[in-house]
Amino acid sequence: MTSTVAAPDAREPERLPPPRSALGAQTWREIGYLLSSFPLDVVAFVYVLAWIYSGVLLSITVVGLPILALGLVGCRRLGAWERSRARSLLRLRIDEPSRLPVRRGAGFFAWLWSSLRDPVGWRTALFFVVRLPWTLVAFVVTLAGLFVVWPLLPWLVRWISHVDRALVRALLSPSDALERRIAELESDRMTVTDTASADLRRIERDLHDGAQARLVALAMDLGLAKEKLTEDPEAAARMVDEAHGEVKLALQELRDLARGIHPAVLTDRGLGPALSSLAGRCTVPVTVTADLAERPAPAIEGIAYFTASELLQNVSKHSGARQASAEIWRSQDRLMLQVTDDGHGGADPATGSGLSGLAERLAAVDGLLAVHSPEGGPTTITAELPWRERTGTREGSRR
Repeated sequence: MTSTVAAPDAREPERLPPPRSALGAQTWREIGYLLSSFPLDVVAFVYVLAWIYSGVLLSITVVGLPILALGLVGCRRLGAWERSRARSLLRLRIDEPSRLPVRRGAGFFAWLWSSLRDPVGWRTALFFVVRLPWTLVAFVVTLAGLFVVWPLLPWLVRWISHVDRALVRALLSPSDALERRIAELESDRMTVTDTASADLRRIERDLHDGAQARLVALAMDLGLAKEKLTEDPEAAARMVDEAHGEVKLALQELRDLARGIHPAVLTDRGLGPALSSLAGRCTVPVTVTADLAERPAPAIEGIAYFTASELLQNVSKHSGARQASAEIWRSQDRLMLQVTDDGHGGADPATGSGLSGLAERLAAVDGLLAVHSPEGGPTTITAELPWRERTGTREGSRR
């Protein structure tokens, strides 16, 4: 079998491949970035110079520091805009830095202090000051390349844009998560401070409304008894008996208050016996398991104790459970506390309950709170704390 191939028709025009762009889409994006950076950097440079000049000049007055703080907030906004441009045009993967660690309702001076110490704002200001000469060079070279060295433009633009990528990474990106960690520690410090202030207010309120009020009433009763001692000894004796009862109640309130600050059983015997003492006061039967060969740092002991106390109080008040268990043990360099009950469940830290505050307190010392509480129960809440070896003597020598 013989096959033949038809000769091409000389009259039919030759089909050519579709035309291709000499420059790719990414190259055009980089060209757009380099040509737009210079005018934008001029505006940012003028803003930074005017801000620093006015802020330093007015720093001798009360408005100087707020101007510096507001200028740093503006630098943060400029930095966010520049990171957005780098992501969209240079295809640069860069994260946003952490927000200013200022809690709500902290006041003007807290905001002012945090703003003036903001490393993101200062590095952004430095970025626009340092990069302006380079963007001028990049603008001129890119513009010239579009009209003079067209064949070399893709390689030229890529090399120039690499310098911009390096500058953005160096001055506008979060510094290896250190900045985020600093912000987290600032937030945790504020949480600890707020918690300590709330505890102090609670202690002051308990002293004022409880033991102090009883002692004032006791002093008045004893004064009246003293006046009646010669006129009506029997009435004076009754008043002294009543005062004796008030003394007992005041002492009990002071003991309860001292237990709330730092219980003696925790100081003397450690977490195991202290946890058993908490379980004895719970309205639900609690099985306690403690597996600790040695004691953690005193601060960690205190946090673990008050965490267990709050969890067992929740079991008593809200769970509707018939029985519960509390376990505490060491896992490598972590202290683990777990409270379980067979109640109706539904505990959720996201609802703004006491569990959310408890989670914040644990996070302040690099701890965690895990809650598993489906509707219908059971509820298991696990607290994880850093061990942090005990300084000085250990458990055996403290007894």
